Amino acid sequence: MNLKFGKTEKIDLSLITISAISLVASFTLSLDYLSWIAVIFCGIPIFKECIEGLVSEFDIKADLLVSIAIIASIIIGEVFAAGEIATIMAIGGFLEEYTVSKTQGKIKELVKLTPTIATRIRNGKEEHINADEINIGDTLKVLPGETIVCDGIITDGETSIDQATLTGESMPVDKAEGDEVYSGTINLYGSFLMRAVKKSKDSSLQKLIQLVESSSPENSKIVKTADKWATLIVVIAFTASILIYLFTFEITRSVTVLVVFCPCALVLATPTAIMATIGNLTKYGILVKDGQSIEELAHINELVFDKTGTLTYGTPKVVDVISKDDDMMYLLASLESKSEHPLAKAIVSHYGIRKLGDVENFRMIIGKGVKGYVDGFEIMAGKKTLLEDENISIESSVNVKNGESEIFVVKNRELIGEVILADVVRENSSKTIERLKKLGITTTLLTGDNEHAGSYIANELKVTNAKFNCLPEDKCEYISQRQLKDNKVAMIGDGINDAPSLKKANVGIAMGSIGSDVSIEAANIALINDNIGDLPHLIGIARKTIKTINMNIGFSLTLNIIAMVMALLGLLNPIEGALIHNIGSVVVIIYSGLLVNYKLPKKIRHN
Repeated sequence: MNLKFGKTEKIDLSLITISAISLVASFTLSLDYLSWIAVIFCGIPIFKECIEGLVSEFDIKADLLVSIAIIASIIIGEVFAAGEIATIMAIGGFLEEYTVSKTQGKIKELVKLTPTIATRIRNGKEEHINADEINIGDTLKVLPGETIVCDGIITDGETSIDQATLTGESMPVDKAEGDEVYSGTINLYGSFLMRAVKKSKDSSLQKLIQLVESSSPENSKIVKTADKWATLIVVIAFTASILIYLFTFEITRSVTVLVVFCPCALVLATPTAIMATIGNLTKYGILVKDGQSIEELAHINELVFDKTGTLTYGTPKVVDVISKDDDMMYLLASLESKSEHPLAKAIVSHYGIRKLGDVENFRMIIGKGVKGYVDGFEIMAGKKTLLEDENISIESSVNVKNGESEIFVVKNRELIGEVILADVVRENSSKTIERLKKLGITTTLLTGDNEHAGSYIANELKVTNAKFNCLPEDKCEYISQRQLKDNKVAMIGDGINDAPSLKKANVGIAMGSIGSDVSIEAANIALINDNIGDLPHLIGIARKTIKTINMNIGFSLTLNIIAMVMALLGLLNPIEGALIHNIGSVVVIIYSGLLVNYKLPKKIRHN
């Protein structure tokens, strides 16, 4: 196992090591004064935290019990016991901090830091500038192997980009002129020029880093509940210790009660589980803003979907081509390359990176289509109304489904074919809906589409409920009504119009942090790779996390009670009490750590 420690961790570990060595030497050589090394190195930090907590927040924590136990052990002449208590507590604290820091380290590996230097092209000359000097509209040059500094659009050149840091895609993505590129991704092959569309501080990578830094278990209700229990236990232990001394006058037994009743394992029960879960989710490209979201997600019974961009890809794609002319797609793509319309872009994208013809006299007829001359041929492409205006008779040879768009192609006033485009359902949408149903989740589609278009998607995916012609306020109202009936509702969407619903839901889940900034800010959770297939895993691990926390709390309380009874009966001394107490803490940390490798059960995954 290859352990890598930060500077602070190295200092803590070295002090703990020195303390442990001094205790071994003290025991084997019968030199009690060596135990003072452990008391000083490991005890003073505990005293410091105890005092800071009491003075700044009047926070009664386990440190108070440990501090009193150490001081009491010294008073009764058990310096070795005091040193061992301090050292064992320090080891438990180190393991807790190390576990959390490793989890946070895994999160930050997902979003590598943006390079600090960029190459800007100004007046035909190259200049190296700091990343924070980049302005929107600047032309930047990116060489092979370099990490892209900010979000932008390629203006010259072709390349392949490794987008794994942002999207989780295992294969490089080919990029050409007009394609978007994102900060934090790596240029693999060709050099290219790009136009900056965002400053470095506003880029996709920085948004992810901000989400990562805001990921914290401290906001969870269950964390606060555990902390309240821990505070109560500290008060009970302190009271019991005093009473035992008053009745038995045995200071050793009184000190042992303080040691075994320290609620460290209880305090660790929740944050270690939540942080391990956050670490697991980052491997799937899922970022969680706070622990409260995980707790809420574990109790949801309904998941509301937006359609466009969530269950579907959100952009039109060519789904069928009917052609009477072998050159039809060449002629159509050449003509449409002059248009900025989404359907035109989809046609050009479908044709691929191939040579296009010379276009002359290009003209766009708003709402109907385009026309012009390609290699000397008169070409028209558009809706039926365009051809009717030109007195060209047509007869469709395909059955157009709801939600599909039909583009007719005419060459020299003769129909040569047609192209069908549609917003295609994501490949894993159907499987995701089925898995969610196995988890007992009600699936609901809320879409702004009319009933004919929306019902086609709803029936294809077999969602439980569906509502159509929904405005943003209609979606919010639906969620409110479901919540009034004691339902816990999660909402997943991608656009600005989904932001109110994402805020209103018990848990808001946003599609793609490289999409709508507003929806990301409104959501509690972000699917960085836009993979809705991870939703069942997200809900599954949330439920497993709550079960793990409850198991941790139950185990911690049981161990505390058993250890306290043994201490009351005089069956434990302070050293043995400290050992048993910290075994509980280690068990909680290890059990919580299992969540890092959690996978959805096979009976849910295999459908």
